[in-house]
Amino acid sequence: MAIHESGENYLEAILMITEQQGSVRSIDVVNHLGFSKPTVSVAVHTLERDGYLVITDKGLLELTESGMAIASKIYERHRILTSILKYLGVPEDIAQEDACKIEHDLNDISFEKIREYYLGHVQIG
Repeated sequence: MAIHESGENYLEAILMITEQQGSVRSIDVVNHLGFSKPTVSVAVHTLERDGYLVITDKGLLELTESGMAIASKIYERHRILTSILKYLGVPEDIAQEDACKIEHDLNDISFEKIREYYLGHVQIG
């Protein structure tokens, strides 16, 4: 099943929170994305139904293999695009915002070429 940009954003947020905190609950996603509890609840259950995450008995959100693949792809794009924009002199807040817009629509071939060039020529941090 194809996943929409909003679903990618949720999966990316779950991955980011997991890296920061070690575990994720729906309330963490609410706080991270700034959405309402009901909105996040619907999205989480849709992602669970579609096989991108599981909700444990303790209420923790865990990415499945397919969810992790999407989250990792989007998160890598976000980090690299943000770093490139900052390297070019874009203020961090704008770089973050623009990277989030670009990360979902950029063709895989274009992103790979950008990634290869900058990883070879620029200190990405």
